[in-house]
Amino acid sequence: MKAICFYFQIHQPFRLKRYRFFDIGNDHYYYDDFANDDIITRIAQRSYIPAAETLLQMIEESNGKFKCAISVTGTALEQFEQYVPEFIDLLKKLADTGCVEFLAETNSHSLASLNDPEEFAIQVRNHDMKIERLFGQKTKVLRNTELIYCDEMAPQILGMGYKGVITEGAKHILGWKSPNYVYCAASAPKLKILLKNDKFSDDISLRFSNPQWDQYPLNADTYINWIADTPAEEQIINLFMNMEVFGDFQPRETGIFQFLAALPRFAQERGVEFWTPSTAIAKLKPVAELSVMHPISWSDEARDTSAWLGNKLQNEAFNKLYSVAERVRLCDDRRLKLDWERLQSADHFFYMSTKHMADGTAHAAFSPYETPFQAFTNYMNVLADFIVRVEEQYPLSIENEELNALLTTIRNQATEIEALTKETESMRKNIEHFNDELKAAPAVEAPAEKAEKKAEKKAEKKPAAKKAPAKKAEKAKKPAAKKAAKKEAAPEKTEGETK
Repeated sequence: MKAICFYFQIHQPFRLKRYRFFDIGNDHYYYDDFANDDIITRIAQRSYIPAAETLLQMIEESNGKFKCAISVTGTALEQFEQYVPEFIDLLKKLADTGCVEFLAETNSHSLASLNDPEEFAIQVRNHDMKIERLFGQKTKVLRNTELIYCDEMAPQILGMGYKGVITEGAKHILGWKSPNYVYCAASAPKLKILLKNDKFSDDISLRFSNPQWDQYPLNADTYINWIADTPAEEQIINLFMNMEVFGDFQPRETGIFQFLAALPRFAQERGVEFWTPSTAIAKLKPVAELSVMHPISWSDEARDTSAWLGNKLQNEAFNKLYSVAERVRLCDDRRLKLDWERLQSADHFFYMSTKHMADGTAHAAFSPYETPFQAFTNYMNVLADFIVRVEEQYPLSIENEELNALLTTIRNQATEIEALTKETESMRKNIEHFNDELKAAPAVEAPAEKAEKKAEKKAEKKPAAKKAPAKKAEKAKKPAAKKAAKKEAAPEKTEGETK
């Protein structure tokens, strides 16, 4: 049996207004509300709403055989609730069908997993609570920001309770292997890995309406035949793309919605099923371990993290932002925490990219700024004001005794726990070593046992020495007893005989 896992990503960042240097310390509101309203409403009407309605139609017409996954960020959900609440209603209808699985991810589409594991866990937890509140689902599979993944993240993802993770089927990681299998993480074998099929995903998202493509125009039956004709042992095809592909990147006039709606019918004819990610993880066993030494993503030609952290501008902004992470987590200012999450969105760093050629064109197409340097300047002005507000809560100077005391306590506790863990481990190894030595050693009496036996022997000998005088006394009594017996045996002499 061959199956398709269809993933639709939905993300909209909060766009920053043009923030000038003289606004620092005076204006603490950073967002262009007019632009945010306009952008998300326009895209929702052109793409998200008709796409969701098409998915509902596919589920109904296939009697629930069509299934898919939706990955929607917390920042997008906030804007939908504020500007396009009817789309939230559509997502709830999709959730109610039981055929749509919502994925876990960072709440603000952040890069926290690359720098701050604690912040990463907080954001994923916040997103989980939002998904459960709105759609009544508990997430089982994680989709990290931009499909970012590496071995170092796997133990944490597994420890957070997720059974699987979806990431890019990068060629430089797979080599000769196929992405159409379930793998397990090399650093956490119980965590299953699903890999995006780059070729089949891009056939829809990038090439569908390109008249220069040798397969143009693409029909649903042709597409399903390609998938069905892959080797029989390759059981799972993961199709991951932005929901904006439908109606925005590929406009309605291209026939993209008709193509999408026809997929279940042709899939049924060829015996191809549609699964949710958690179904794929439950049904399929990993064929091998997959090691990813350095972070991968689905962005740019390199499929790494250089789209967001590939130059000095991006790294300067990124490091400056996370330099105050610990202080923000200690404060109770709700507005500050909200801005903290929104400023972490990966899009802010994406706009600062200085790449050229095809990658540079893609970055420029999505950026609201004329140049990467303008994006950097605007973000750093906002960040400067944000840090001023953080300093008001917890000054960065060494004189802040309250903050230093808190940080010192946290570090001391962490150090103590680490020391206790090492000590416990050392004791365990010593006990194991001692037990091994006992098993290997010949049956020789211990010095303590020898000393104990000698003491017992001495104790036995001392009473024996005291018995010797008693024997002599008995020997001395024997002649006396004989004499007494002779006297009794001899006749008594008369008085005359004595004289």
